[in-house]
Amino acid sequence: MSVAGSRSATDEQFAEFVRTHTAALLRTGYLLTRDAGDAEELVQDTLVWLYPKWSQVAEAEHQLAYVRKAVVNRFLAGRRRMSATEVRYDPTLERFTDQPERRDQTAEVDERLAIWAELGELSERQRAAIVLRFFHDLPDDEVAQVLECRVGTVRSLISRSLSALRRRGSFADDGTGSAYLRNVR
Repeated sequence: MSVAGSRSATDEQFAEFVRTHTAALLRTGYLLTRDAGDAEELVQDTLVWLYPKWSQVAEAEHQLAYVRKAVVNRFLAGRRRMSATEVRYDPTLERFTDQPERRDQTAEVDERLAIWAELGELSERQRAAIVLRFFHDLPDDEVAQVLECRVGTVRSLISRSLSALRRRGSFADDGTGSAYLRNVR
């Protein structure tokens, strides 16, 4: 096979991956950055960074996990870091949810905004651990692989994060907060 033919096959594999998995990567980026524009930049920068190395990604057993880890690592490296104290209302948040309508939509929005603001007060590593554990439902050992730390560190990050969120009152043990994270679209 010629170099041009090989390059064309690689380009097609990359394009197919992007078509198939961009929405999932954007949701992860959105939960990490808390901003739709920053999420798009984070995912785009990650994909641009990975493109020249796509043959390595293509050889990975779990390509989506490989790319998701790259997104988290680029977020933690601070490429597109937002101020931890800045809280913005983002009307595009509504396009990421598809929960059934409830009678008291104001209370639901207030609850989401409270959880959203409190997630923003966590450190980047804590937020990444929460997103990977509750949004992606990854077990602690897989979260540890993505964050490149020990399982005990992951459990500590999650425990401290949940304690902080519970103290603030919106991430209750009744599943309110975790249900919100799982239903972000």
